[in-house]
Amino acid sequence: MKCPFCGSIDSKVVDSRAMEDGKAIRRRRQCESCGERFTTYERIDIIPVAVIKRNGERESFDRSKLLNGIIKSCNKRPISMEEMEKIADYVEGSVLNSLNKEIESNKIGEMVMDKLKEVDEVAYVRFASVYKKFKDIDTFMEELSKLLREKNN
Repeated sequence: MKCPFCGSIDSKVVDSRAMEDGKAIRRRRQCESCGERFTTYERIDIIPVAVIKRNGERESFDRSKLLNGIIKSCNKRPISMEEMEKIADYVEGSVLNSLNKEIESNKIGEMVMDKLKEVDEVAYVRFASVYKKFKDIDTFMEELSKLLREKNN
């Protein structure tokens, strides 16, 4: 790391601390040439991911939008905020670690539904009803029947 005081590239790390819930590291360094101390921050470089919506429009992946949808589905259910954030973390991690620059919204929805199905069936049905845009009561009942069949197997 280049010293901001003398320009030397030789420095040693004196102290390291995790920041931002482990998403960054603060390093206190000391220049080996002039002895001055300075601070650097290390973060993962995240490639922006575009979400391809049903109508073909593209928008940036937004974790808060994802989490809001999960929270609405889990409203008045015995699911902790920590559990909802774990689902959002899982989906966000899967999207960002895929190294794809684009992802279809239906793939994100499927990931959320898979996780919600494991956690709470009512939250799953709520999310599915919005995500799948059930046209009528028959399509809604088909989804419920499918859920019951999977549960009994």
